[in-house]
Amino acid sequence: MKLCLMAILFNVLPINAQESTCYGTSQNGRLENGVKLPVSGKNFISYSRDKEIQSRTYVHSLVKKIVVESYDTLAQTYPKKLFKYAETGFKNGGGFEPHKTHQNGLSIDFMVPVVDKNNDSIYFPTNRENHYGYDVEFDEFGGSQNFRIDFNSLGAHIVSLHKAAVQNDSELWRIIFAPDLQSKLYQTKYGDYIKKNIYIPTKQSWVRHDEHIHVDFKIKCEAN
Repeated sequence: MKLCLMAILFNVLPINAQESTCYGTSQNGRLENGVKLPVSGKNFISYSRDKEIQSRTYVHSLVKKIVVESYDTLAQTYPKKLFKYAETGFKNGGGFEPHKTHQNGLSIDFMVPVVDKNNDSIYFPTNRENHYGYDVEFDEFGGSQNFRIDFNSLGAHIVSLHKAAVQNDSELWRIIFAPDLQSKLYQTKYGDYIKKNIYIPTKQSWVRHDEHIHVDFKIKCEAN
């Protein structure tokens, strides 16, 4: 029995330990040895078990390391706050609807952190009825239905991602977030740091990006 277990471990561990290689760009690229993000942790979960089964939660190995370290930091600084990640990409990259990017393992959508009417942190509601969260709309104050955006937690998450990236000799290329809600983000205690260190375009993207932020990581890729 022990020999069988050892054989399984030796067969699995080298594959999991492989580093990913990205090719091309987020809009025209692919990925080798993509790795799956954890289903959950102390303070985060995936947006959909269905989408996990469809293999839509794979990223570059370094991106995974950065994301997990970021969540670990948040668990220490804001232990009662809850976070949820959404679409990432396929194990081998490539395009998939409705995204125009997410092709080389360096892009992740994170649902914005939210609080309920009692100001308690809750997981962003994602289900088939609301297109796994992507159909949720927020008003100009960050409110929607029975919950609202926790801008301070959003700022903390962005800063923790940036710091984890830098600690791993990487960077954030850009973050896409609804221009009409950016002022609320900059009003938090993390606003100055974000303005100084992170590029968030002020031009409206092809979709609003109010219910999630789109994060592109800066990692050197091979030619496609």
